[in-house]
Amino acid sequence: MSKSLPSLVIVGRPNVGKSTLFNRLTGTRRSIVTNEPGITRDRIYGKAEWRGHQIEIVDTGGIVPDDKALIPQEILRQANIAIKKASLLVLVVDSQAGLTPLDEELARLLRATGKPFVVAVNKVDANSQVNNAAVFHRIGAPVFPIAAEHGTGVDDLLDAALAQFSPSGVAAATKANDPTSTKHVGAQHAAPQFGKISDLEAPSDSDIDPEYADAENELADDSADTSANRPVQVAIIGRPNVGKSTLLNRMVGEERSIVSPIPGTTMDSVDTEVEHEGHFYNFVDTAGIRRKGKTTLVAEKLSVVMARRGLERCDVALLVVDAEQGVTQGDAQIANYAEQSGRSVIIVMNKWDLAVDAARKAAERAAATSKGQARRDAHDRRAEAAAKYSTTAQSRAKFKAGEARASASRANRGKGHSNKSGPREYSYAGAIQGVHGFGDQDKSRLLFDYEKLVRDKLKFLSYAPIVFLSAKTGDRASKLFPLIDQVAAARRKRISTPELNRWLKEEVDLQRGTTPKARPVKIYYLVQAKTSPPTFLLFTNQKDPLHFSYQRFLENQIREKWDFPGAPIRFVQRLRKAERDTRVGSRESRAEARETERKKHGPRLMREHETIELDE
Repeated sequence: MSKSLPSLVIVGRPNVGKSTLFNRLTGTRRSIVTNEPGITRDRIYGKAEWRGHQIEIVDTGGIVPDDKALIPQEILRQANIAIKKASLLVLVVDSQAGLTPLDEELARLLRATGKPFVVAVNKVDANSQVNNAAVFHRIGAPVFPIAAEHGTGVDDLLDAALAQFSPSGVAAATKANDPTSTKHVGAQHAAPQFGKISDLEAPSDSDIDPEYADAENELADDSADTSANRPVQVAIIGRPNVGKSTLLNRMVGEERSIVSPIPGTTMDSVDTEVEHEGHFYNFVDTAGIRRKGKTTLVAEKLSVVMARRGLERCDVALLVVDAEQGVTQGDAQIANYAEQSGRSVIIVMNKWDLAVDAARKAAERAAATSKGQARRDAHDRRAEAAAKYSTTAQSRAKFKAGEARASASRANRGKGHSNKSGPREYSYAGAIQGVHGFGDQDKSRLLFDYEKLVRDKLKFLSYAPIVFLSAKTGDRASKLFPLIDQVAAARRKRISTPELNRWLKEEVDLQRGTTPKARPVKIYYLVQAKTSPPTFLLFTNQKDPLHFSYQRFLENQIREKWDFPGAPIRFVQRLRKAERDTRVGSRESRAEARETERKKHGPRLMREHETIELDE
């Protein structure tokens, strides 16, 4: 993790240009910018570099202190968390709207925190509009006229920030013409390099076919970050209101994202770095992905685009599904996005506690019917018959204990199967026979059946592990971090070329693969050319691309040998070039000869001797 940086927190009322200023300072388009107020809700973090100094930039949602609605109150709470850790507060105001009562109220709130703050008067797009900033001197803080959209005046604001952060910042700010001092507003910063991955070792040259030696680096991506200890980029994706922000807060250990029952609460992609048992992760909470026809506001459409971008820059995607509702068509579409983009996928069945409760209630309703009661009575009769012929004391003791429980249950039910005297004990319809109530074995059986159902719905993600948890209660959430480590390691795993080709020659029967073509498939050479995701280069005897069923056969064979949990496998085929016609006279030359003879002798004479002269 990087060391703590001085924090510049941007605050203000809604729709004054806070996100525009954030994007200008960080050189990104992380925050959604529209004319619709109230789009930014969570804290958005970024970095800026100015005169050789790194600054942490924090964007907050529009603050309305007197609004008692759920989301505005959560925005205020998130802003207060950022303000407590701030080194400098920047109150952004709108020069065209003038000094409003809400601006004055926010200034009083910032003054009460004891933190230094300045006023950034935004939307001063021309020199003639600078006088519009004069009225904001009434706040009693330094005023900086800026145009966040164009970058005008931002340099003076950053100089003041450096002067506030450290004395060295003052020296840097006074040396604007120093050739050694450079300005980098909005420069992109690469992640720190910690070392190389140990399992990306170059294969030994002794067993590599010289004919295919260049294939090792043919698809290599020089821009790929292969550092071993860099944070694992984890995107949390899914439909709206399935618990993505709740899961982020559970993994981070704090209220990092706003959580509400209102679908579409998260708009921007929220990045959070986490350290867990010596491993580093960067979690990206994305907005709920919906179909274009379901989005109305421009910000909603942009949030879906930003979610897709957040998915594409991650290593591992956590596909969050509402276990109470099951896998829907929308979940399958989002899963297809992740698979097509080449991300490793973990299927997270959230709200598992609600799914168990729903199964328990369904079991109670089924057992309350006459058919359910008949099934219980039949079970009791079978148990009684089995115990009668049992010879062991242990079996007789179990039977007596079961008979006592059944008698107590019948006494509680009373006449007419009334439930007034106490709760009934039921066994859910899919449970193991002989287990009364909804116990651990029933939950295990429900887990097994549910996983099978999810596999049937998402057959194209058969390689993705599934974890059942409750982000709200934390039940089974501890299983997620080890699973992320396992999937991230599989994504970076590389198989040496000699090992691949020995396996291909000795263990794989290529004739087992089904293909609609009559020509048998031969694979001359196999190379893993890339990682993230694992990509294999095939040299075959085919003139056309392999059928998808044959590629699936090869993928299953590779997974059976090396597993690659959660990671998609890609194939790149090098087609065989068309053979040259080595016979005397090619088709083109024979056609030219026939045309010459036709012109010389005429069609009739040509027919008489063309077979003899030209086809011999």
